[in-house]
Amino acid sequence: MRYTLDGLDCANCAVKIERELQKIPGLEKVKVNFATKSIDLPADQQAAAQEVISRLEPGVKLIEEEEAEESAEKADHRRLWVSGLLFLIGFIFNEELHQTPYSWLEYVVLLTSYFLVGWPVLTRAVRNLVHGELFDENFLMTLATAGAIAIHQLPEAAGVMLFYAVGEYFQERAVDRSRRSIKVLLDIQPDYANLQENGGTRKVRPQDVAVGQTIVVKPGERVPLDGEVLSGESFVDTSALTGESVPRKVEAGDGILAGMVNGAGLLSVKVTKPYGESSVARILNLVEKASERKAPTEQYITVFARYYTPLVVSAAFLLAVLPPLFLPGAAFKDWLYRALVLLVISCPCALVVSIPLGYFGGIGGASRQGILIKGANFLEALADAHTVVFDKTGTLTKGVFRVVEVAPRNGFSQEELLAAAAGAEVYSNHPIAHSLREAYGQEIPAGLVESYQEIPAHGISAVVAGKQVLAGNDRLMHREEIDHEDCDVQGTIVYVAIDRKYAGYIVIADELKADAKAGVEHLKALGVQRVLMLTGDDTSVAARVAGQLEMDGFYAELLPEDKVARVEELMAALPNRRRQKLVFVGDGVNDAPVITRADLGVAMGGLGSDAAIEAADVVLMEGAPSKLAQAIELARRTKGIIRQNIGLALGVKAFFLLLGTFGVATIWEAVFADVGVTVLAVFNAARTLASGRERKRCAPAI
Repeated sequence: MRYTLDGLDCANCAVKIERELQKIPGLEKVKVNFATKSIDLPADQQAAAQEVISRLEPGVKLIEEEEAEESAEKADHRRLWVSGLLFLIGFIFNEELHQTPYSWLEYVVLLTSYFLVGWPVLTRAVRNLVHGELFDENFLMTLATAGAIAIHQLPEAAGVMLFYAVGEYFQERAVDRSRRSIKVLLDIQPDYANLQENGGTRKVRPQDVAVGQTIVVKPGERVPLDGEVLSGESFVDTSALTGESVPRKVEAGDGILAGMVNGAGLLSVKVTKPYGESSVARILNLVEKASERKAPTEQYITVFARYYTPLVVSAAFLLAVLPPLFLPGAAFKDWLYRALVLLVISCPCALVVSIPLGYFGGIGGASRQGILIKGANFLEALADAHTVVFDKTGTLTKGVFRVVEVAPRNGFSQEELLAAAAGAEVYSNHPIAHSLREAYGQEIPAGLVESYQEIPAHGISAVVAGKQVLAGNDRLMHREEIDHEDCDVQGTIVYVAIDRKYAGYIVIADELKADAKAGVEHLKALGVQRVLMLTGDDTSVAARVAGQLEMDGFYAELLPEDKVARVEELMAALPNRRRQKLVFVGDGVNDAPVITRADLGVAMGGLGSDAAIEAADVVLMEGAPSKLAQAIELARRTKGIIRQNIGLALGVKAFFLLLGTFGVATIWEAVFADVGVTVLAVFNAARTLASGRERKRCAPAI
């Protein structure tokens, strides 16, 4: 069952909750989805999970449906304002209060400010201490501020806690903004369907509509389920699924997908898939689960924070204790103050907050462009693309074949040749088969074709109107030992033999996609070292396509298993296997084995393709080659922002740690080094959310 973690606004807290829940028998593989604040649990494990969550984070509750948090947000807001006002009063009049008989007011004002915003931190620190969770940001803040109060540095203690709370507030707002970007995508989920029955329609939940039933989609409505248009004609907006704003025309016989928005026409649609298997449901499931797969950098930072914090606490302890023991004239109070500065500076918040937020933003930004990335690990791999390998048909070319030449031989006529080929291909779903049937243009009776057999990577053998027909490539003719004089014909060729006598060949042409050349050029401009093509097609056809696109190389006449072997060879040849990745791009229908085997499998034209969404690591919903370059550019931008945050956080902290150790930096500088850097890192990470909007504005219409 899906539960919402109400009140979860800390990526580090999500990691801790997930780690503790996985210790419960039966929950070893449970995942906390920080992106959507959700978790999947068996109903009988809810109580045990809630007990663990309450121990770690009392403010987080498991609920079955997300509830409004406005009142809690307003209360937090008020606490910050009141605490800030009291802090300003205590800070400005600190000296006056300190030197008068009313010095106790200094404690009243500043400690009130301290406890207003610090109470959640203090309670979490004590609770974690009881359960053995010592070294986290709550412990560091509590230890540092308690020490400051002990040495009568009240303004510093209140200031540290106040600014830490302000940093958390900005963090929560950034996370909320990220979640809103995902919720915009979730808005494509239709609320109802107009079910047609008894001569009228009634509104029902999309989940209640069965396959085969008919629904009506009115002008302006969102299509609730995948189906086939029975009647009507309209233009539909596919931008929610593909990121492209160009409307698509649909009419009777065309497929239509859930999530599209109907234009001005009235459509009657026969449902072909239940709601749970519809395009929109699969897309939403992909986006929601994407944050569960952590990038290597994200995993490293989590482990780093686990060991870094105890190390810093130990160093602070030694800094407070050793110098007064061994240095003449060293005052314990002074070195304790330096140790407190060290504790405040060392809090790893900037890293553990901003890095997951950066990946989350990158995935959300990509989804708005019709690029579905299944996890932060795949986003990082995409940024490391060294070699890109494209399948040809349906990926670089339109996959819409048409017959351009019919060349009969040995006394057969064009009509006989075309009729035999179309009959042999009657049961095939291959685009070439469709083009042959379309060129023939006549109905082929069901009983006309017998003994139909597909010969993988060769062609078809069938009995058509009582005659044995072989239709396929040159390899099929050689395999069956059919004498033919046309071995060197250029292009995509279907050779035909009737009753084992060579009847001639048919030339099929495919067209390049409009943006294929621009997509290859963009990849090279991004620094991708090699752009290659794999195809089972004829060498001459492959050479022509590769030449037109100015690719770095191609491999032709490959069987499906040959493609896998070739990809493995190319991966083994990468100069640096750890840092460089091979990306394979296919149409997601026939290329599942290769997509699965590559470092990163990308399915192009995944709109409505089950195989694409299941097999690939990245799904480009629009079948445009230029989308891949766009995805790599976005991944590199996201990775660059994350590297900036790591450099910013570690660099600033190292600088101020050095100053603090030598007594140059005060707690105020420490507050900047901690809270200031955290806020800057969070704002920088939030820039990944803007990627989708920026690219979408300048993306050309295709």
